[in-house]
Amino acid sequence: MASEDVKTSESAVSTIVNFAEEAKLAREGVKAPGPALLSICKSLVAGGVAGGVSRTAVAPLERLKILLQVQNPHSIKYNGTIQGLKYIWRTEGLRGMFKGNGTNCARIVPNSAVKFFSYEEASKRILWFYRQQTGNDDAQLTPLLRLGAGACAGIIAMSATYPMDMVRGRLTVQTDKSPRQYRGIAHALSTVLKEEGPRALYKGWLPSVIGVIPYVGLNFSVYESLKDWLLKTNPFGLVEDNELGVTTRLACGAAAGTVGQTVAYPLDVIRRRMQMVGWKDAASVVTGDGRSKAPHEYSGMVDAFRKTVRHEGFGALYKGLVPNSVKVVPSIAIAFVTYEMVKDVLGVEMRISD
Repeated sequence: MASEDVKTSESAVSTIVNFAEEAKLAREGVKAPGPALLSICKSLVAGGVAGGVSRTAVAPLERLKILLQVQNPHSIKYNGTIQGLKYIWRTEGLRGMFKGNGTNCARIVPNSAVKFFSYEEASKRILWFYRQQTGNDDAQLTPLLRLGAGACAGIIAMSATYPMDMVRGRLTVQTDKSPRQYRGIAHALSTVLKEEGPRALYKGWLPSVIGVIPYVGLNFSVYESLKDWLLKTNPFGLVEDNELGVTTRLACGAAAGTVGQTVAYPLDVIRRRMQMVGWKDAASVVTGDGRSKAPHEYSGMVDAFRKTVRHEGFGALYKGLVPNSVKVVPSIAIAFVTYEMVKDVLGVEMRISD
């Protein structure tokens, strides 16, 4: 009898202990977001803010670049940076300078967030693999490995937000005289889907992806490599407390942007032209106000290259390069520095070069 009571007591104690352990596990399973998740969110926010600030700062030059890229060669309206900006101001006013910027920011904020975050993650994984292959736990990323990480980040970000980029291009190009007026992002998306089909949202995707590999890859590679070189050698006495000043980081970003956009620019021109194909009521800048030859139709990226060079010469692949250069230099610089400053404010410990 006593032994049965003992067994019953042991069973009860065991049941209580099990319940306590299950309750403990349940409490541990429902907890506040961990440091890793919080760091991811902060990194995404920093990237988004960097993209929005940098693009808004150069919005007029961004619009002029696209107008120069796609305008009808038989009806020239925009002959250069200064003349183009004056023409937009005279004909469309301040709103014309920032036309399409809302759509641009709606695209660039998530694009920039994904791009910076993807670069950090790709860098960590590539560095881990590189250390495993070399057997050197102290190995650091080389410029070529940074180029690869940047290329991965660019492809992921571009693919994720490409429909917004396509719509942004059309909203930016249309003027007050355009036969068809898109009323905004949602209207443009629905109209393209209805009249041209889902595939139209990815017109020009291939040259975009090919172009983003050297563009984003070189941006990150040049920027990070320049920073590392300056920190290690301190050739001009620019390093203070093992940190580079804002002006120096802006200069590094400007150099990175210049190299990247010069290499990838022809693909950007082809992408824009392919995005305009199939637009029945194209903007007057594309059709030449109906007074001149219509723009060419392209069957693909190679065909677009061939027709552009044949009919307009090799220089057509660099139309809009000057305003784009004036835009890219501060834009990339502002993006990198803003990203790092926002990360510092938010207390994100990991660095791009980790």
